[in-house]
Amino acid sequence: MSLFTPESSLFLRTEQCLNAQDPDLKVSLTRALYKDWCAGKLEIDRSFIAEEIAEVGRPEQPELVASRDVPKRSINTDEGRVILCHAIAHIEFNAINLALDAAYRFTDMPEDYYRDWLKVASEEAYHFTLLEKYLHKRNAKYGDYDAHNGLWEMAQLTAHDVMIRMALVPRVLEARGLDVTPGILKKLAQQKDEEFIGYLEIIHKDEIGHVAIGSRWYKFMCEKRELNPRQTFKQLIEDYMNGSLRGPFDEVARLQAGFTQQEIADLKALEIN
Repeated sequence: MSLFTPESSLFLRTEQCLNAQDPDLKVSLTRALYKDWCAGKLEIDRSFIAEEIAEVGRPEQPELVASRDVPKRSINTDEGRVILCHAIAHIEFNAINLALDAAYRFTDMPEDYYRDWLKVASEEAYHFTLLEKYLHKRNAKYGDYDAHNGLWEMAQLTAHDVMIRMALVPRVLEARGLDVTPGILKKLAQQKDEEFIGYLEIIHKDEIGHVAIGSRWYKFMCEKRELNPRQTFKQLIEDYMNGSLRGPFDEVARLQAGFTQQEIADLKALEIN
Protein backbone atom coordinates (compact mmCIF):
# COMPACT_ATOMS: atom_id res chain seq x y z
CA MET A 1 0.00 0.00 0.00
CA SER A 2 1.31 3.45 -0.93
CA LEU A 3 2.37 5.70 1.94
CA PHE A 4 1.67 8.75 -0.20
CA THR A 5 -1.74 10.41 0.07
CA PRO A 6 -3.15 13.01 -2.30
CA GLU A 7 -2.42 15.60 0.40
CA SER A 8 1.18 14.57 1.09
CA SER A 9 2.39 13.59 -2.39
CA LEU A 10 4.28 16.36 -4.17
CA PHE A 11 3.35 15.01 -7.57
CA LEU A 12 -0.35 14.43 -6.86
CA ARG A 13 -0.69 17.91 -5.40
CA THR A 14 1.12 19.40 -8.40
CA GLU A 15 -1.16 17.45 -10.73
CA GLN A 16 -4.16 18.93 -8.92
CA CYS A 17 -2.83 22.43 -9.56
CA LEU A 18 -2.16 21.68 -13.22
CA ASN A 19 -5.67 20.33 -13.75
CA ALA A 20 -7.42 23.29 -12.12
CA GLN A 21 -9.32 25.21 -14.80
CA ASP A 22 -10.46 28.25 -12.85
CA PRO A 23 -7.58 30.77 -12.71
CA ASP A 24 -8.29 31.87 -9.13
CA LEU A 25 -8.42 28.25 -7.97
CA LYS A 26 -5.17 27.46 -9.78
CA VAL A 27 -3.53 30.45 -8.11
CA SER A 28 -4.69 29.51 -4.61
CA LEU A 29 -3.78 25.83 -4.99
CA THR A 30 -0.35 26.70 -6.37
CA ARG A 31 0.50 29.12 -3.59
CA ALA A 32 -0.70 26.60 -0.98
CA LEU A 33 1.43 23.92 -2.65
CA TYR A 34 4.61 25.97 -2.26
CA LYS A 35 3.72 26.91 1.32
CA ASP A 36 3.24 23.25 2.23
CA TRP A 37 6.52 22.29 0.54
CA CYS A 38 8.37 24.93 2.56
CA ALA A 39 6.68 23.61 5.72
CA GLY A 40 7.94 20.10 4.99
CA LYS A 41 4.47 18.65 4.47
CA LEU A 42 5.12 17.06 1.06
CA GLU A 43 7.03 13.94 0.06
CA ILE A 44 8.61 12.85 -3.21
CA ASP A 45 7.40 9.52 -4.56
CA ARG A 46 10.20 8.46 -6.90
CA SER A 47 8.03 5.70 -8.34
CA PHE A 48 5.39 8.17 -9.54
CA ILE A 49 4.71 8.16 -13.30
CA ALA A 50 3.44 11.45 -14.72
CA GLU A 51 0.53 11.50 -17.12
CA GLU A 52 1.44 12.09 -20.76
CA ILE A 53 1.43 15.78 -21.46
CA ALA A 54 -1.66 17.13 -23.17
CA GLU A 55 -3.83 20.17 -22.68
CA VAL A 56 -3.51 21.75 -19.28
CA GLY A 57 -6.31 22.99 -17.05
CA ARG A 58 -7.46 26.43 -18.19
CA PRO A 59 -10.74 28.34 -18.50
CA GLU A 60 -12.86 28.25 -21.65
CA GLN A 61 -11.80 31.82 -22.35
CA PRO A 62 -9.54 33.22 -23.70
CA GLU A 63 -9.85 31.60 -27.10
CA LEU A 64 -6.44 30.49 -28.32
CA VAL A 65 -5.44 31.74 -31.78
CA ALA A 66 -2.29 32.15 -33.84
CA SER A 67 0.02 34.83 -32.43
CA ARG A 68 -0.58 37.02 -35.50
CA ASP A 69 -4.30 37.08 -34.67
CA VAL A 70 -3.91 38.25 -31.05
CA PRO A 71 -5.44 41.75 -30.72
CA LYS A 72 -3.06 44.70 -30.58
CA ARG A 73 -3.71 48.36 -29.82
CA SER A 74 -1.57 51.42 -29.21
CA ILE A 75 -0.11 51.52 -25.72
CA ASN A 76 -1.00 55.24 -25.75
CA THR A 77 -4.67 54.40 -25.14
CA ASP A 78 -6.41 53.01 -22.06
CA GLU A 79 -7.76 50.11 -24.12
CA GLY A 80 -4.33 49.41 -25.54
CA ARG A 81 -2.82 49.09 -22.07
CA VAL A 82 -5.64 46.79 -20.98
CA ILE A 83 -4.99 44.57 -24.02
CA LEU A 84 -1.25 44.57 -23.25
CA CYS A 85 -1.93 43.68 -19.63
CA HIS A 86 -4.22 40.85 -20.75
CA ALA A 87 -1.50 39.49 -23.05
CA ILE A 88 1.05 39.52 -20.22
CA ALA A 89 -1.48 37.97 -17.82
CA HIS A 90 -1.89 35.14 -20.32
CA ILE A 91 1.88 34.63 -20.38
CA GLU A 92 1.94 34.54 -16.58
CA PHE A 93 -0.97 32.06 -16.47
CA ASN A 94 0.95 29.80 -18.85
CA ALA A 95 4.08 30.31 -16.76
CA ILE A 96 2.27 28.94 -13.68
CA ASN A 97 1.52 25.76 -15.62
CA LEU A 98 5.02 25.55 -17.07
CA ALA A 99 6.64 25.77 -13.64
CA LEU A 100 4.19 23.25 -12.19
CA ASP A 101 4.82 20.86 -15.08
CA ALA A 102 8.57 21.17 -14.63
CA ALA A 103 8.10 19.93 -11.06
CA TYR A 104 5.49 17.30 -11.96
CA ARG A 105 6.96 15.70 -15.06
CA PHE A 106 10.58 15.05 -14.15
CA THR A 107 10.53 12.80 -11.09
CA ASP A 108 14.20 11.90 -10.65
CA MET A 109 15.70 15.33 -9.96
CA PRO A 110 17.32 16.55 -6.71
CA GLU A 111 15.06 18.00 -4.01
CA ASP A 112 16.38 21.51 -4.67
CA TYR A 113 14.97 21.28 -8.18
CA TYR A 114 11.42 20.91 -6.86
CA ARG A 115 11.90 23.71 -4.34
CA ASP A 116 13.04 25.98 -7.17
CA TRP A 117 10.16 25.24 -9.52
CA LEU A 118 7.45 25.35 -6.87
CA LYS A 119 8.83 28.74 -5.87
CA VAL A 120 8.67 29.87 -9.50
CA ALA A 121 5.09 28.60 -9.81
CA SER A 122 4.05 30.50 -6.68
CA GLU A 123 5.65 33.72 -7.91
CA GLU A 124 4.05 33.37 -11.33
CA ALA A 125 0.69 32.95 -9.56
CA TYR A 126 1.36 36.17 -7.66
CA HIS A 127 2.22 37.97 -10.90
CA PHE A 128 -1.06 36.81 -12.41
CA THR A 129 -3.00 38.26 -9.46
CA LEU A 130 -1.28 41.63 -9.90
CA LEU A 131 -2.24 41.81 -13.55
CA GLU A 132 -5.78 40.66 -12.81
CA LYS A 133 -6.06 43.50 -10.31
CA TYR A 134 -5.09 45.96 -13.03
CA LEU A 135 -7.67 44.48 -15.42
CA HIS A 136 -10.47 44.42 -12.84
CA LYS A 137 -9.96 48.08 -12.00
CA ARG A 138 -10.63 48.80 -15.68
CA ASN A 139 -13.76 46.65 -15.96
CA ALA A 140 -11.90 43.85 -17.75
CA LYS A 141 -10.89 40.32 -16.82
CA TYR A 142 -8.68 37.50 -18.00
CA GLY A 143 -10.39 35.84 -20.95
CA ASP A 144 -11.83 39.00 -22.50
CA TYR A 145 -9.37 38.91 -25.43
CA ASP A 146 -7.97 36.16 -27.63
CA ALA A 147 -4.50 34.84 -26.74
CA HIS A 148 -1.85 32.51 -28.16
CA ASN A 149 -0.61 29.12 -26.95
CA GLY A 150 3.06 29.16 -27.90
CA LEU A 151 4.44 28.62 -24.40
CA TRP A 152 2.43 25.49 -23.71
CA GLU A 153 3.20 24.10 -27.15
CA MET A 154 6.89 24.28 -26.26
CA ALA A 155 6.16 22.43 -23.02
CA GLN A 156 4.64 19.63 -25.07
CA LEU A 157 7.65 19.51 -27.41
CA THR A 158 10.08 19.25 -24.48
CA ALA A 159 8.13 16.86 -22.24
CA HIS A 160 10.54 14.01 -22.91
CA ASP A 161 13.74 15.60 -21.62
CA VAL A 162 14.35 17.86 -18.63
CA MET A 163 17.56 19.28 -20.10
CA ILE A 164 15.79 20.37 -23.28
CA ARG A 165 12.90 21.80 -21.23
CA MET A 166 15.31 23.87 -19.13
CA ALA A 167 17.11 25.11 -22.22
CA LEU A 168 14.13 26.12 -24.31
CA VAL A 169 11.40 27.26 -21.92
CA PRO A 170 13.22 29.39 -19.32
CA ARG A 171 16.29 30.27 -21.39
CA VAL A 172 14.54 30.99 -24.70
CA LEU A 173 10.83 31.73 -24.33
CA GLU A 174 10.77 33.18 -20.83
CA ALA A 175 14.07 34.99 -21.33
CA ARG A 176 12.41 36.88 -24.16
CA GLY A 177 10.45 38.74 -21.49
CA LEU A 178 13.73 40.02 -20.06
CA ASP A 179 14.55 41.52 -23.46
CA VAL A 180 11.25 43.26 -24.16
CA THR A 181 10.15 44.51 -20.73
CA PRO A 182 12.53 47.51 -20.50
CA GLY A 183 11.12 48.90 -23.76
CA ILE A 184 7.55 48.43 -22.53
CA LEU A 185 8.42 50.22 -19.28
CA LYS A 186 9.75 53.22 -21.22
CA LYS A 187 6.51 53.48 -23.19
CA LEU A 188 4.41 53.16 -20.04
CA ALA A 189 6.47 55.89 -18.40
CA GLN A 190 5.47 58.23 -21.23
CA GLN A 191 1.84 57.50 -20.35
CA LYS A 192 2.53 57.88 -16.62
CA ASP A 193 0.84 54.55 -15.89
CA GLU A 194 2.53 54.07 -12.52
CA GLU A 195 0.39 51.10 -11.46
CA PHE A 196 1.26 49.04 -14.55
CA ILE A 197 4.91 50.09 -14.30
CA GLY A 198 5.06 48.96 -10.67
CA TYR A 199 3.63 45.53 -11.49
CA LEU A 200 5.97 45.00 -14.45
CA GLU A 201 9.00 45.98 -12.38
CA ILE A 202 8.10 43.31 -9.81
CA ILE A 203 7.60 40.75 -12.59
CA HIS A 204 10.85 41.66 -14.38
CA LYS A 205 12.91 41.32 -11.19
CA ASP A 206 11.40 37.93 -10.38
CA GLU A 207 11.72 36.69 -13.97
CA ILE A 208 15.47 37.24 -13.89
CA GLY A 209 15.51 34.78 -11.00
CA HIS A 210 13.28 32.34 -12.86
CA VAL A 211 15.51 32.29 -15.94
CA ALA A 212 18.51 31.89 -13.61
CA ILE A 213 16.85 28.79 -12.16
CA GLY A 214 16.42 27.45 -15.68
CA SER A 215 20.09 28.17 -16.38
CA ARG A 216 21.13 26.41 -13.18
CA TRP A 217 19.31 23.18 -13.96
CA TYR A 218 20.17 23.25 -17.65
CA LYS A 219 23.85 23.41 -16.76
CA PHE A 220 23.38 20.78 -14.05
CA MET A 221 22.01 18.37 -16.64
CA CYS A 222 24.75 19.19 -19.15
CA GLU A 223 27.38 18.44 -16.52
CA LYS A 224 25.62 15.21 -15.56
CA ARG A 225 25.60 14.12 -19.22
CA GLU A 226 29.13 15.42 -19.88
CA LEU A 227 27.89 17.87 -22.51
CA ASN A 228 29.24 21.30 -23.35
CA PRO A 229 26.49 23.75 -22.27
CA ARG A 230 27.31 26.38 -24.87
CA GLN A 231 27.49 24.02 -27.84
CA THR A 232 24.45 22.05 -26.68
CA PHE A 233 22.38 25.22 -26.35
CA LYS A 234 23.32 26.28 -29.87
CA GLN A 235 22.38 22.85 -31.20
CA LEU A 236 19.00 22.90 -29.42
CA ILE A 237 18.20 26.30 -30.93
CA GLU A 238 19.08 24.85 -34.32
CA ASP A 239 16.93 21.77 -33.73
CA TYR A 240 13.88 23.43 -32.19
CA MET A 241 13.98 27.11 -33.22
CA ASN A 242 15.21 26.84 -36.82
CA GLY A 243 18.59 28.17 -35.77
CA SER A 244 17.44 31.75 -35.13
CA LEU A 245 15.99 33.87 -32.33
CA ARG A 246 14.30 37.24 -32.31
CA GLY A 247 16.39 40.02 -30.80
CA PRO A 248 17.64 42.33 -29.51
CA PHE A 249 18.84 40.77 -26.26
CA ASP A 250 19.11 42.51 -22.89
CA GLU A 251 22.69 41.65 -21.95
CA VAL A 252 22.52 42.93 -18.37
CA ALA A 253 19.40 40.94 -17.47
CA ARG A 254 20.61 37.82 -19.25
CA LEU A 255 23.96 37.90 -17.49
CA GLN A 256 22.11 38.16 -14.18
CA ALA A 257 19.97 35.21 -15.29
CA GLY A 258 22.91 32.85 -15.80
CA PHE A 259 23.94 33.46 -19.41
CA THR A 260 27.64 33.85 -20.17
CA GLN A 261 29.11 36.53 -22.44
CA GLN A 262 29.95 33.79 -24.92
CA GLU A 263 26.35 32.59 -24.98
CA ILE A 264 25.11 36.13 -25.56
CA ALA A 265 27.56 36.47 -28.44
CA ASP A 266 26.15 33.23 -29.86
CA LEU A 267 22.59 34.61 -29.56
CA LYS A 268 23.56 37.78 -31.39
CA ALA A 269 24.96 35.68 -34.22
CA LEU A 270 21.57 33.97 -34.55
CA GLU A 271 19.52 37.15 -34.18
CA ILE A 272 16.68 38.05 -36.50
CA ASN A 273 14.83 41.37 -36.20
